[in-house]
Amino acid sequence: MSTTDKTPDVQIIDFEPQHAARFKELNEEWITRFFVMEDGDHQSLGNPQGYILDKGGFIFMASYQNEIVGTCALINEGNGVFELAKMAVTPKAQGLKIGKLLGQAAIAKAKEVEAQLVYLVSNRQLTTALNLYTSLGFVEVPMPPSIYERANIKMDLPLR
Repeated sequence: MSTTDKTPDVQIIDFEPQHAARFKELNEEWITRFFVMEDGDHQSLGNPQGYILDKGGFIFMASYQNEIVGTCALINEGNGVFELAKMAVTPKAQGLKIGKLLGQAAIAKAKEVEAQLVYLVSNRQLTTALNLYTSLGFVEVPMPPSIYERANIKMDLPLR
């Protein structure tokens, strides 16, 4: 999928095994800038094939000027529920609407596989990310316990 108008050099592509190191780097970059790496991060980032893809999930990579600059995952929770997770865009490519393109690609894939709900957990200090999620149609819902200590907000996007 390529984009139109504002960022014609951005392409959203499917994850391939050679992207594993970059998937990990991009996420570690933002997590360690604001928080600390947690067990859930190490599990998913250390084994995206087993933790995400082999369970029916998807990972998208954003390429800009032939460099992988962003990523986003859809983790299959079963029963038509997916978690939008591991969204990251390297600082030098922020402001190019890459996060929105990744989110749109993930939502389109969720609809394609007939998901009923996409949810995410985040942190209230990440206001730019929260604004992005709101623009994609996510709404805040009560926060259940999370595997991530940093998570203090949950947002849902019902698809059916």
